[in-house]
Amino acid sequence: MKPVSFFCTLVFLLTTSLTSSAQEKDQPLTIYLWPGANDGQNKEHDISKPGEGLVDGKPVIRLTDITQPTITIYEAPKNIAAHAAVIVCPGGGYSILAIDLEGVEVCNWLNSIGITAILLKYRVPKPSVETRYIAPLQDAQRALGLIRYNAVKWGIDTGKIGIMGFSAGGHLSATASNTYEKRTYAKIDAADEISCRPDFVMLVYPAYLTVKEEGDKIAPEIKVSGNTPPTLLIQTEDDPVRVENSIFYYLALKKEKVPAEMHLYTTGGHGYGLRKKGTGILEWPKRAEEWLHMIGIK
Repeated sequence: MKPVSFFCTLVFLLTTSLTSSAQEKDQPLTIYLWPGANDGQNKEHDISKPGEGLVDGKPVIRLTDITQPTITIYEAPKNIAAHAAVIVCPGGGYSILAIDLEGVEVCNWLNSIGITAILLKYRVPKPSVETRYIAPLQDAQRALGLIRYNAVKWGIDTGKIGIMGFSAGGHLSATASNTYEKRTYAKIDAADEISCRPDFVMLVYPAYLTVKEEGDKIAPEIKVSGNTPPTLLIQTEDDPVRVENSIFYYLALKKEKVPAEMHLYTTGGHGYGLRKKGTGILEWPKRAEEWLHMIGIK
């Protein structure tokens, strides 16, 4: 090889290496929640079919058979960072996760308003012998502890860590925000010694919060108290999952004097995420940002 050719080749290789390293640094960090989870047995897959189940004319990734839960950290831009974080819990009836519609797209929006977003990929579907929310609740508690444990390293204020959920993810978020005094699993490390109580909660078209057959009383696993974190509720009156979930949960919060805000829209249905669906529904992210300002998060 001629000297000039060798030099050019060396420069190319070094440049490629540096570019690859920079690209890797720009990628969100993904962490397995449980020790030994990355055992190569990941069977998760997308069950969506081309052209079916579109939302606003665009496809949705519907992951199922998630056995190795993770959190992925989408850091807020440093120039607008509020040093707050929100765990994002996609919905999917505890059978799948709408990982882009109610996950990645929501994380990108949170970043745009200066909030670090933590995408929680929790376990679904449930084992046949287990209550559907048990494993996801363990994942949510573990995620909250890990984030608070690593808060300083990730530029997050330990008093500004919230959780946000859509549909079944809303039920998970509500359950986690009322189940924090004791871990629902055997403690593993120092992260499990730290509080897993979220500082605030955002529930968007939440499901399973009430028992319809019992006069819409609050689901027994959700123990609302005066220490339930401040909560924002978003839902539409034509939601097939029933707007009563939000209404009766709001009343339960009000009874316990928990700071709460609720926005109901006439139309929009269910499962819209940040995508256009129904009159006025696209306003909810603005209302959410205003609420975050009001409670001192940003």
